[in-house]
Amino acid sequence: MEFKEIYCSRCKKVIGRYNIKFYNEDKIAELMKTNHVTHVRNGHEIEIRKFVKN
Repeated sequence: MEFKEIYCSRCKKVIGRYNIKFYNEDKIAELMKTNHVTHVRNGHEIEIRKFVKN
């Protein structure tokens, strides 16, 4: 299965992991705006990276 992870490089932890089958890039961007906005506002650096789990 393929996932997209939202990773905070300042906290060094995964904030969210979303299945690519159900969440496209637009949905993940909307989740960033609604659910993970506090990390961005606090100056944390967020990356979205691909994660493959066998």
